[in-house]
Amino acid sequence: MTSTPPITDPTPDEKSPHARSFGLPIATALVMGNIIGGGIFLLPASVAPYGTISLVAFAVLTAGAIALALVFGRLARRHPLTGGPYVYAREAFGDFAGFLAAWSYWITTWVSNAALAVAAVGYLDVLLPVQDSTAATIAAALVLQWLPALANLAGTRYVGAVQLVATVLKFVPLLLVAVGGLFFFDSANLGPFQAGDSGAVGAISASAAILLFSYLGVESAAVSAGEVRDPERNVGRATILGTLGAAVIYLLGTLSVFGLVAHDRLVESTAPFSAAVNTMFGGSWGGTAVACMALVSMVGALNGWTLLSAQTPYAAAKDGLFPQVFTHKRRGVPTYGVLVTVVLASLLTVYNYTAGSQRVFEILVLVTTFTATVPYLLSTAAQIYFLATGRTDRVHRPRLVRDAALALIAFAFSMWLVAGSGYAAVYQGVLFLFAGVLVYAWMAARKQRG
Repeated sequence: MTSTPPITDPTPDEKSPHARSFGLPIATALVMGNIIGGGIFLLPASVAPYGTISLVAFAVLTAGAIALALVFGRLARRHPLTGGPYVYAREAFGDFAGFLAAWSYWITTWVSNAALAVAAVGYLDVLLPVQDSTAATIAAALVLQWLPALANLAGTRYVGAVQLVATVLKFVPLLLVAVGGLFFFDSANLGPFQAGDSGAVGAISASAAILLFSYLGVESAAVSAGEVRDPERNVGRATILGTLGAAVIYLLGTLSVFGLVAHDRLVESTAPFSAAVNTMFGGSWGGTAVACMALVSMVGALNGWTLLSAQTPYAAAKDGLFPQVFTHKRRGVPTYGVLVTVVLASLLTVYNYTAGSQRVFEILVLVTTFTATVPYLLSTAAQIYFLATGRTDRVHRPRLVRDAALALIAFAFSMWLVAGSGYAAVYQGVLFLFAGVLVYAWMAARKQRG
């Protein structure tokens, strides 16, 4: 394999008053905020048809996500640079693998941003009816995308502040249901442990297919490592703390809703947390409360994902694998990366609403579940490569067995994510990756000439 030049990460813009490194609390909030978007508000109803055995699937997924988080922490300790999975893949396997990681992750971020904005409009409609008019719906979706983008363009100082506030605001009500709901818990509402005739393994696999993508975002601190203060220590800690925090919210929230809402009602519910709040306090204001929670959650997720969408192309552009315009930073943020991402997401959003069909958009969203796992697979493979080649500058030998076990578990977890995304998503995702090969050929040729 041809060796690649070392990756460096200069820190431009450090003197700008609007650029500020993330400490451990904000880095942790970034991880938690990106893992927990709006999906938690629907998860209990989505897995209820399989029975409480779905909590077992949650536990398995949590173990896999924590293993993946630990691997990212190990890799970030040795490569505390902006770009995360791109950096690890390129260091281990060369430019092409690094490009694939960057390309697939970039696709994931801007398509996911469009999906988050469209989903957020549904909750906004509860508070301010907008969906009676296509023009109003499009305008609302675009505003929900551009406000986080403007916060990013204002500088990392404001990105961190928005992320911290959004994380606190959305977790206070979520914890109210997750913890407070346990005091109103009624085991009679749980329903059967296993519903359906698919058997225990089938029920776990089926519910896991729905829950598999609940933990996307564990790489958030690693991707933004260049903006994290003392990244050798804080990236790993933030990744673990953020993943554990999200896991606690997921598990307790789902368990509480299971015990608050009767199983037959929960299966049919379109707003399970609303039903849970109504059970706890009475009245019918749960729908409005949940809509507010969901909006705060999604805007916070959009804020964090917008930053991540610019960080990976920035790292790849510095190495000549993305257009150089992506290297431009202002106030600590890759400005052109943010702008290109929000423009692409906006165009996709407009297309979704004007095409007259949700199908194309839904297929693209499913593709992101596949493209998100490509960087995971390459990162865990890079860790396995470092271990197998005995590179002591990458891995502490006394920890060899533990690190190898974690890497293998994380690799298996990533493969499970790929399998769970479905045949159609994998097929479409591979086409997206192959489209990137042409971009790589052009950029590699320019780099060679240079």
